[in-house]
Amino acid sequence: MSLICLDSICRRYEMGGETVHALRGVTLSIERGEYVAIMGPSGSGKSTLMNIIGCLDTPSSGTYVLNGNAVAEMDDNDLADIRNREIGFVFQTFNLLSRSTALRNVELPLIYAGVDIDERGDIARAALADVGLADRVEHRPDEMSGGQRQRVALARALVNKPSILLADEPTGNLDSKTGDEILALFDALHAKGNTLIVVTHEEDVARRARRIIRIRDGLVASDEAVS
Repeated sequence: MSLICLDSICRRYEMGGETVHALRGVTLSIERGEYVAIMGPSGSGKSTLMNIIGCLDTPSSGTYVLNGNAVAEMDDNDLADIRNREIGFVFQTFNLLSRSTALRNVELPLIYAGVDIDERGDIARAALADVGLADRVEHRPDEMSGGQRQRVALARALVNKPSILLADEPTGNLDSKTGDEILALFDALHAKGNTLIVVTHEEDVARRARRIIRIRDGLVASDEAVS
């Protein structure tokens, strides 16, 4: 079975007395170890699709199976649990705790997962070393560059060894050189067998992936391998 199986996914919202059809029957699958980019113009439904893949939202109809788990039927507690176990998130705005050190930020998913306090520090330090920040473990976000903050966010996303790394515009707040460094890290993670899904509006970022899914008007407009 594929790692991600979406079948006839629809998502409707009620806004101002009107029904908005954000997704209109999306069917796709993603295999373990794939590196996929999801693209689409504003209002296309790509953010809604990302939220459903990331278990931040549930479909109005259709089925979603993530690593053998039927997500569409889950309640909020189950969704929170599967997010922590299966998905590592990287956001454009980093979403770090400003008053906490890099080490404490990376430890957070381990705390939610119930990892013993004596183990958490060692695991978090190893994750920071993996992204080149072994010498920044005691620094707070305001003491780091944008690229270093995104590396902390990446270490935090990977610390629980999730099934999927889901990145939303991961280079959006970075200059081109720093963005290239983050994408090089993504390349290395993919080479190690990690499953990566990157949501982006930037063609050059998408082209780093091995497959591009384009969303338009709530449907899959194209699904192509990157040559």
